Amino acid sequence: MSQEPKPTAGDRFERLVNIMATLRGPNGCPWDKQQDFNSLKPMLVEEVYEVLEAIENNDLDGLAEELGDLLLHVVFHAHLGKEAGQFDINTVVDKISDKLVRRHPHVFGNESVSTAEEVIKNWEAIKAEEKAQKLQNRTPEQRSLLEGIPSKLPAIHEAHQISSRAARVGFDWPDVDGIFEKLQEEVRELKEVISSGGGETRRERLEDEIGDILFVIVNIARYLKIDSESALKRANRKFKVRFRYMENELARQGKNLEQTSLQEMEALWQKAKAETIPT
Repeated sequence: MSQEPKPTAGDRFERLVNIMATLRGPNGCPWDKQQDFNSLKPMLVEEVYEVLEAIENNDLDGLAEELGDLLLHVVFHAHLGKEAGQFDINTVVDKISDKLVRRHPHVFGNESVSTAEEVIKNWEAIKAEEKAQKLQNRTPEQRSLLEGIPSKLPAIHEAHQISSRAARVGFDWPDVDGIFEKLQEEVRELKEVISSGGGETRRERLEDEIGDILFVIVNIARYLKIDSESALKRANRKFKVRFRYMENELARQGKNLEQTSLQEMEALWQKAKAETIPT
């Protein structure tokens, strides 16, 4: 008795596409039928962060599930595009497949590279050529090197993208020492605003100076080839682990944070730093 062949990746993907069509169909789910591109945006962002969290926690089982949730959003948006008569999932798959082939001439063409750095250089050159073709009918005043960076990106990612684009044309510090000098300058300016007293514009000035400091810090990370978002997430996790350690230590003593002096908390914090795993 012959066994039925196992479903292929294509079969499984088609099943997901059909499920989505059923959910949006006449007898589908009322909630799914109410959604549109805009209503799905916050959920899409949330799914991306849940994927990142699974990666950071090295939770491979969780990662498989979260990637599935993310894939659902791709299929969902593609179905909405089909309903609008603009594109469908085939368009989405074709576009990324064509892009991958086009941007890997060293794999699918006749070019030759030997390092990852050369691959990135070629990738950026091909991207620039593609962008130039899209902008060829626009005047120089309508063009910008920073065009295409989504304004809805988290601020840290947006800052990284902006500074990376500027660095491509040489608008960058010659070395990391220059960035640290800029950081010190921005800190001095923030201190000056803090010491300047009140005023209607003080809050705006404080926001400006703090923003400048954060932007410079992102540039330090970029220069050192560190992802700022991952670095901050790591710092957040360390803080939570150490803070929880303090709470547990106090609970064993029959105390809570409100009953503890700053000096005692600092001592426990230092103990937490010595005894807890930073990641």
